[in-house]
Amino acid sequence: MAGHSKWANIKRQKARVDAVKGKVFAKVSRQIIVAARSGADPDGNFQLRTAIEKAKAAGIPNDNIERAIAKGSGQFNDGSQLEEIRYEGYGAGGIAILIEALTDNRNRTAADLRSAFTKNGGNLGETGCVSWMFVQKGVVTITGSYDEDELLEASVEGEAEYYEVISEDDFQGAEVFTETTNLENLSQVLQEKGFDVSEVEFRWISSNTVEVSDPEQARLLLKLMDALEDLDDVQNVTANFDIPNQLLNILAS
Repeated sequence: MAGHSKWANIKRQKARVDAVKGKVFAKVSRQIIVAARSGADPDGNFQLRTAIEKAKAAGIPNDNIERAIAKGSGQFNDGSQLEEIRYEGYGAGGIAILIEALTDNRNRTAADLRSAFTKNGGNLGETGCVSWMFVQKGVVTITGSYDEDELLEASVEGEAEYYEVISEDDFQGAEVFTETTNLENLSQVLQEKGFDVSEVEFRWISSNTVEVSDPEQARLLLKLMDALEDLDDVQNVTANFDIPNQLLNILAS
């Protein structure tokens, strides 16, 4: 199985902080709006159903969820129109960074991103400059204890490509990877087999990973990733760097 990405670990920790700050509300609400364009019935819309489950897990009130569905499906129109845009750029040392955004103002989003890159040792690039280094996969995250033989068997039945065991101080579980077109099927199989599915998502995976050992480069990269993810229009940020745990601990102290 492939080595687990430390950046995924960092993002999981950041997500918990964002949840406390309430920042997740806006991001998940936007996901619901975009997903609802393909249909307001979650039973027939896997992306919408997944977004709703994520919203409920984050404690978003049902009224807010219903309002987002209404906006996305055209039942409610406040004059704004969100569009999905992918941006690409480089962090300190030429690290590849891929950004997914939902915005109603391209100029504002591009300006905010350019500013974040410039202030943190990077630069916003042209379309296609780094996307060739990434491939999109479906990822099902399961939490808690489980029998690995049973997980392997369920992964094979659900047509997964591979899984990665996660063992951290505050998180135990696994991530199961598959082709994007098979994500719904894999999620259903794992749930039917009794696994505790905590998240279902599409994720960009880097085809090559660059290990960062220089403390200043690592500091700039982490600051840049924070700055990008803190922008309201940004939904997700992916990069191809890996920072050793020892250096992460030094930077965190």
